[in-house]
Amino acid sequence: MRPEEHEELKRNVLVTSLEQLKGWARSHSMWPLTFGLACCAIEMMGTGGAHYDLDRFGVFFRPSPRQADVMIVAGTVTKKMAPLLRRLYEQMPEPKWVIAMGSCATAGGPYVRSYSVVKGVDQIVPVDVYIPGCPPNPAALIYGINKLQEKIRYEAKTGKQVTNR
Repeated sequence: MRPEEHEELKRNVLVTSLEQLKGWARSHSMWPLTFGLACCAIEMMGTGGAHYDLDRFGVFFRPSPRQADVMIVAGTVTKKMAPLLRRLYEQMPEPKWVIAMGSCATAGGPYVRSYSVVKGVDQIVPVDVYIPGCPPNPAALIYGINKLQEKIRYEAKTGKQVTNR
């Protein structure tokens, strides 16, 4: 092979592993479960609307846990809601990820002293990305989704599981 043919080949052929290709496809085709519990859900719905347009990132909200691979927990989780949240998480197919959106979902928020509020959704399900704020704006949710996409691609590239637990 001549050197100019070799250079032409390097410019026009993409070489990757199947795992990296699957990671790229998974990160650009995320289907979150709509699990809005309080005021953060309004911001999540606004992010999915026409102005912020999550569809451009490959994010399409799903009504069923059997069709979803990402759970966005947006709002206050009460102890009465916790078993249902866990059941929905278990119904999601593998691989699955969780985003905790807002200070209530991440740590209990202003209701941290209440007996009926879970002090962070990570006590119920494993969380991959935390988005702070009360409520976080749509730009923060988009940033969190982008971080989850980076995590999915990194895990596919290296084969290492990144945990926040």
